[in-house]
Amino acid sequence: MSSRRSRSRQTSSSSRNITDDQIHDLVSKLQQLLPEIRNRSSDKVSASRVLQETCNYIRSLHREVDDLSERLSELLATTDSAQAAIIRNLLMQ
Repeated sequence: MSSRRSRSRQTSSSSRNITDDQIHDLVSKLQQLLPEIRNRSSDKVSASRVLQETCNYIRSLHREVDDLSERLSELLATTDSAQAAIIRNLLMQ
């Protein structure tokens, strides 16, 4: 490891100590945001599982945004100019 990286890690760890309790709280909050594991509060879910599900959920949201963007582009391309203008106006608000 380069000395630059080690200095960076030392500075980072000394200026920002995070406790195990804080990590646990953050993982618990994150778990509540994930539809796949939100209702498993009685079951023990590992932090790595929560992080993996978070990554999966973010990927899913990206795909959904891409799909909706494509559908919107197609809609704007196929509607008459008055309807397209209304949709564009709504999007700008």
